[in-house]
Amino acid sequence: MIYHGLKIKLHPQVYEPSEDTFLLARNLKVKAGDIALDMGTGTGIIALLMAKKAKFVLGVDINPLAVELANENARLNGITNVEFRQSDLFENVEGKFDIITFNAPYLPGEPEEPIDLALVGGESGREVLDRFIGEFPDYLKENGIVQIVQSSITGIEETLKKLQSKGFVAEITAKERYFFEEIVVITARRA
Repeated sequence: MIYHGLKIKLHPQVYEPSEDTFLLARNLKVKAGDIALDMGTGTGIIALLMAKKAKFVLGVDINPLAVELANENARLNGITNVEFRQSDLFENVEGKFDIITFNAPYLPGEPEEPIDLALVGGESGREVLDRFIGEFPDYLKENGIVQIVQSSITGIEETLKKLQSKGFVAEITAKERYFFEEIVVITARRA
């Protein structure tokens, strides 16, 4: 596929960029010179888009096939200010970032194959997202921002409240309605 001049190879066991991906892509708050982190990078498309402005982008994914594919997509597009590595959320991440993006898995259930890791967020559908909310502040620079893509299926209000309880001002900066859910981009910064 081609998106905004990027050639993106796909793999059946890696989440294919979809409406939620493109909603985030259109609403990215990355600035020139930023050090960025793309959590759950999948094909690497968001990381590669951010790399056009950012100084450096780290893309991580729990799925080793996604990491391999994202690296291939970076090479395919000649983008060198990006690195991809396997990580269960922040497990293999160090340092602090100006912007952190996360298109969180949100379907209830347990993952059975690699592709499920991008879609299934645990028993309630919120486990992965809640872990992320608990950990990301340690990796965000003082004036940094976090952008989370979320579905109404897993409680947008709950996410906003959890971010506020962590000392963040959070707002919905983009949304689209689909036949059974609403997808939003939540942008948050420290209060």
